[in-house]
Amino acid sequence: MTPARRQVVVAEAGEIAPGAGKIVEVDGRSIGVFNIGGEYFAVRNTCPHAGGPLCEGVRSGFVRSEGPGHYDYIRRGEFLRCPWHQWEFDIRTGRSWFDPQKVRVRRYDARLAGGAELLDGDGDLPADLVDAGLQPGPYTAETYVVRATGEYVVIEM
Repeated sequence: MTPARRQVVVAEAGEIAPGAGKIVEVDGRSIGVFNIGGEYFAVRNTCPHAGGPLCEGVRSGFVRSEGPGHYDYIRRGEFLRCPWHQWEFDIRTGRSWFDPQKVRVRRYDARLAGGAELLDGDGDLPADLVDAGLQPGPYTAETYVVRATGEYVVIEM
């Protein structure tokens, strides 16, 4: 049985500006979260080559050329270069471009979520408690409505 994925809030929406990134710690894992043109991506901050701090490296793009004197710099800021040995990985997919079938870095789904969305449950029982053998009891404590505003960057673990 596949464990249920959970959402983890890693930042407020305005905290990671377009073109910027932030390294966060979640469950003992160092993860880099990046804002590329308003889309959010998250990758493990560990280079699969030698364990270097991948997300602390330079971010770059690629230069393509149709011939001498003609070049185009594409996907600016979308590739991470490990500071230890310069291995490069696509922030969007985690794939390398030197051996994309075999070498990649762990990536996580990342997105913006409204505060109310994070608080609203769908009424289902929490999977981790059910998996632990717990069942809901006959009593319910008094609850209060809570509203949240703003947006947050969340990753799915």
